[in-house]
Amino acid sequence: MFEKVLIANRGEIALRVARACRELGIRTVAVYSTVDRDSAVVRFADEAVCIGPPESRLSYRNAAAIIEAARSTGAQAVHPGYGFLSEDPDFAEICAENGIVFIGPRPEVMAVLGDKARARAVMAGAGLPLLPGSPHTLATVGEAAAVADELGYPVMLKVAAGGGGRGMAVVTAPEELPGAYTRTRAVARTVFGDDRVYLERYLSPARHVEVQVLCDAHGNAVHLGTRDCSVQRRHQKLIEEGPAPGLAATTIAALEAAAVRGALAVGYSGVGTFEFLVDEAERFFFMEINCRLQVEHPVTELITGVDLVHEQLHVASGLPLRLRQDEIQVRGVAVECRVNAEDPDRDFAPTPGRLTGFRPPAGPFTRVDTHGHPGYRISPHYDSLLAKVVVWAPERELALSRMERALDEFEVDGVRTTIGFLRRVLDHPPFRKGRYATDIVERLLQPAGSVPPPDAEQSARRTR
Repeated sequence: MFEKVLIANRGEIALRVARACRELGIRTVAVYSTVDRDSAVVRFADEAVCIGPPESRLSYRNAAAIIEAARSTGAQAVHPGYGFLSEDPDFAEICAENGIVFIGPRPEVMAVLGDKARARAVMAGAGLPLLPGSPHTLATVGEAAAVADELGYPVMLKVAAGGGGRGMAVVTAPEELPGAYTRTRAVARTVFGDDRVYLERYLSPARHVEVQVLCDAHGNAVHLGTRDCSVQRRHQKLIEEGPAPGLAATTIAALEAAAVRGALAVGYSGVGTFEFLVDEAERFFFMEINCRLQVEHPVTELITGVDLVHEQLHVASGLPLRLRQDEIQVRGVAVECRVNAEDPDRDFAPTPGRLTGFRPPAGPFTRVDTHGHPGYRISPHYDSLLAKVVVWAPERELALSRMERALDEFEVDGVRTTIGFLRRVLDHPPFRKGRYATDIVERLLQPAGSVPPPDAEQSARRTR
């Protein structure tokens, strides 16, 4: 096991990783931008290194500064958390060239899976079902139009190098395609530095269901159950729960088996998440693989009792899996709500500012992952996630009641948050019944009697 790990991230995930390292007797190095000098992880870690100004490209995305911080402190490994450089194969390669372990899959595996079009081809070869789509990226709007005509509208344009719900556009008619194609490629260039796009048939209504996998470098792989992440706004998740409710046991088993098959086919190592769309007939289709720790990983931890960060560190050190599939049991139900510093009444606009009061909930089977505290200033430079409230119960209805109680306890002063909106979702009958799809937020926001429009083109406001 490593003696010292540098955490190349900020916020709640950096603190989460630092805590896991301390439990394992691993010393930690926090990195921070000038605006994060007084952050919780800086106070908690054994060492801390300033890596630049607030702009993420000059700090948390600055590979050279992070490598220098690791070398100067003697860190043997880098944990990237999620976002920023967590799925950057070039950064993983630079780590290897400097004798530093990147805690994640091998660079060549990330390069394949980070290209959504290539990942589709690999998973098709492994027998995973795919939505009909373009067999390759689309160099011109004419190519896109030909594929869309063959697939039939509506279709979805996607960025080949994208992720995190960014760089997507639903196109409902031929006349919309040229503008959507141009805008999506522009987003791709600006956000990902890669303007390649591809098309898929747009499936609606559908559920967004994912499978957590854990693999080692010795050809072993296990799954840790399912999560439903269908409660989203602009393809950004708000509420996650596990196991996915309302699905037949045979469907869940097939999803889990497909994820393990796909992971072994590509030689995956570390933790990863296979994401699927599931239609009303419970047919499922592969979407993508997230080559990192997910924001919603606590859901899986609560229903399995497995600490995913501990296991990440274990397999990254070269050791084989400690878990067999028959040892992993899913028990009860866990629900996670993301509390963001955003104003739902202003289209979820970020609300940076100082927390004049901050008291998270507590109580039985209630977990809060947060970096917030009274006096903490939420910066406009980064993601608006403030806290993750996660609860567990033996059955779903009690878990939802427990989450309602926890959100009612959560006191945040100084900025607007999504707490009130999350309570609305929890009270919404389709959600309560566990029979909801990815359009649930749009439907909830629509006036009574109106029909929500298809998803609009996605913006790229988030910095990670």
